[in-house]
Amino acid sequence: MTADTPPAVVPGPAPAPAAPASAPSQRPRPRAPLSLVVLAVLAVGYTLWITQEVVLPVLLAMFFALVGNPIIRVLQRLHVPRFLGALAVLCGGLALAVLLAQQLVQPAGEWIREAPRELRSLAPKVQKLIKPVQEANKAAENIARAAGGENTARPAQVVKTEVNDPYRSLTATPMLVASILAVVLLTFFFMVFGQDLQRKAIALLPDRQKKKLTVGILQAIETEVSRYVLTISIINAVVGLVFAAALHLLLGVPIDEALLWGTMAALLNFAPYVGPLIGIVAMLLMGFASYDTPLQALAPAAIYLGLHTLEGQIVTPIVLGRTMAISPLVLILGLMVFGSLWGIVGLLLAVPLLVCVKIVLARVEGMEGWARLLE
Repeated sequence: MTADTPPAVVPGPAPAPAAPASAPSQRPRPRAPLSLVVLAVLAVGYTLWITQEVVLPVLLAMFFALVGNPIIRVLQRLHVPRFLGALAVLCGGLALAVLLAQQLVQPAGEWIREAPRELRSLAPKVQKLIKPVQEANKAAENIARAAGGENTARPAQVVKTEVNDPYRSLTATPMLVASILAVVLLTFFFMVFGQDLQRKAIALLPDRQKKKLTVGILQAIETEVSRYVLTISIINAVVGLVFAAALHLLLGVPIDEALLWGTMAALLNFAPYVGPLIGIVAMLLMGFASYDTPLQALAPAAIYLGLHTLEGQIVTPIVLGRTMAISPLVLILGLMVFGSLWGIVGLLLAVPLLVCVKIVLARVEGMEGWARLLE
């Protein structure tokens, strides 16, 4: 090597590219556009409405199974097989319903037969109460007629006629019986095979973390909703019995008729706000139809309102605590939505479904804020 020859350069390893300073550790989850979410919600709502003949028996069966599951678990601790425990709970519930129906058929039939006569006797009392309002309306109409000129043209009246279909009742009765039998059979199968179906459905999930999350959600739903439904059922039954006893002992209502109104109060209490409001109106009509003096006529509604206030403001919050607390605004909206979709059954199922939604939102990561929004 001469002095003018440059030294050979040995190539070294290429330098590694510099990592970006703020590389995201996790890719953000894609968010669906708002229009797509609204369309999906509308599609689900329409599907629930159009398939209510199939969906409602399933939901009612799940509702009754949740009521019976705590009792079945107690029987299993006493070494009673689940099949026999479910059969005993179902037969006991059906026997209680049949016995109660037998006690209520006669007074309910009497009230249905006497309802037109009672309403006719109620009309003069209502007219006395609204007579000042009618006179004020007539005075306002006279003033408006005098100011606008003598225009006595009466508006056209539209008379609507309804064609009674004699075959509608013939087709409705078998469908009602079939729906009741479907609810009974589905309730029994949910009680007996619900746990096995749940385990097999969880085994289909591919990820272990998703399996763990799903198991936690299902266990929380079963525990909390069954406790809520069973507790509310007991509270409502006690409210109905106390109301029937108050009507019988304080107002002298016959025991069978008092049991009828007590059962109505217990069933209406499953629909918060809406049910008690209907109950107060019914008690006002019953009081004005049965009694002559205003104090006696207002007594049934006053007793019902006092019992409902005591139950709703003191007993239920103490027994259930804040775990099942739902915002009154959300509750009213849920009652409106499910009531418009499924009628009376929707009002019955609105609160348990909202409780399930709240539990799911509280367990899913990133949805805790929506769960707090429902409180």
